[in-house]
Amino acid sequence: MLHFHYSSTINAPVATVWEFHERSDILQILTPPWQPVRVVRRQGGLGVGAVSEFWLWLGPIPIPWIARHTACEPYRFFIDIQEKGPMVSWVHRHDFVEKNGNTDLTDSINYELPGGFWGEALLGWLVNIQLQAMFRYRHEVTQRECDRAARNHEISNL
Repeated sequence: MLHFHYSSTINAPVATVWEFHERSDILQILTPPWQPVRVVRRQGGLGVGAVSEFWLWLGPIPIPWIARHTACEPYRFFIDIQEKGPMVSWVHRHDFVEKNGNTDLTDSINYELPGGFWGEALLGWLVNIQLQAMFRYRHEVTQRECDRAARNHEISNL
């Protein structure tokens, strides 16, 4: 089993960061432009039982991925697992921790690649590099969008 962890401080309150993640278009917003993904459906927000279905492309080959949320404590964390997809297993925990009025946002993933030991030995480093780039992008977008929400809130209060 492989492990991935990415954490950053978002300069916004937990409520703002959580509510950003509740958006119906969140998967489209957080998908990096270099990653070919087509969102098929998203149902149920962040709560237990919520489902996200999308296709990834490996060259011309579409790979279906279905994720289901298995745990959620609003404004603290949610967990999604891969029900169908390219990994043997995938458990992704999203944590939101208040720190001095800001949010420590952490993504932790435990996953298994196909091919057992050899699959992980040969491809694990590449998957981790790709995850690092993707989550750096996602956290940067989260900061940008939370900044935009704060500016819009300030303008509406004028």
